[in-house]
Amino acid sequence: MADINAIAKQFTDFYYSTFDSSRAGLQSLYRDHSMLSWEGSPILGAENISEKLTSLPFERVQHKVTTLDAQPSSPSVASLIVSVTGLLLVDDSTNPLQFSQVFQLIPDNGSYYVYNDIFRLNYGA
Repeated sequence: MADINAIAKQFTDFYYSTFDSSRAGLQSLYRDHSMLSWEGSPILGAENISEKLTSLPFERVQHKVTTLDAQPSSPSVASLIVSVTGLLLVDDSTNPLQFSQVFQLIPDNGSYYVYNDIFRLNYGA
């Protein structure tokens, strides 16, 4: 298997730069059987996931990744789990929001697609 940490970094750099500049561009990373859990709400399929991401109620967002961990997720397929934590700056807010996101990436024609995606905001007590 290729260096999974390098794959995870390349994927997350692409994912968050695309999310921050043009969320509609993320649809190609998902498939019809992909699933997103957004704050506990399940969303199935690339089109529905793209619709959710593009309809989020903010104009501008900037992701700042704090931690990035990756592990192989199958002994027989070059798939991986990627766990991300970080900060979100939304619109004109100066108070960043903490988030965590987990991706399961599956190989597909020399690249990867997102099979599972779990996103949560992390609120302090």
